[in-house]
Amino acid sequence: MAANTSNAAAAVATGLRKPVFIKVENLKPGTNGHTLVVKVVSSATVFQKGRQVTMHLKNTRIAECLVGDETASILFTARNDQIDAMKPGTTVILRNAKIDMFKGCMRLAVDKWGRIEVTEPAAFEVKEDNNLSLVEYELVNVVDE
Repeated sequence: MAANTSNAAAAVATGLRKPVFIKVENLKPGTNGHTLVVKVVSSATVFQKGRQVTMHLKNTRIAECLVGDETASILFTARNDQIDAMKPGTTVILRNAKIDMFKGCMRLAVDKWGRIEVTEPAAFEVKEDNNLSLVEYELVNVVDE
């Protein structure tokens, strides 16, 4: 028993938390730090640049991947090496994912602070008829009177 409490204390001391997995239907605009298990439905390259503009942008690839779970689906923006993991039919764990807004619609993304891990195939079927990326949001400023 003492080993478990010391491990928990060490995890708290180092700032590590046990990940809380959420479902796709619970994603909201402007949020981040999400951990999800999703299945890749499709992947399409939307941007590819091969010439050397600067040292950092010599090979830029962007793909839009439809991912989801049994509750909903959403477009995931995969960049460069991330695209290789996002093959249709693959189940992945997205760690520290965030919601970006593109033309008023939500897109899921993992930046340099997050991770994509290929995992065991999930048993669920993706609910494609509830695509959160098809919902358009409008920013409304609320003024106190």
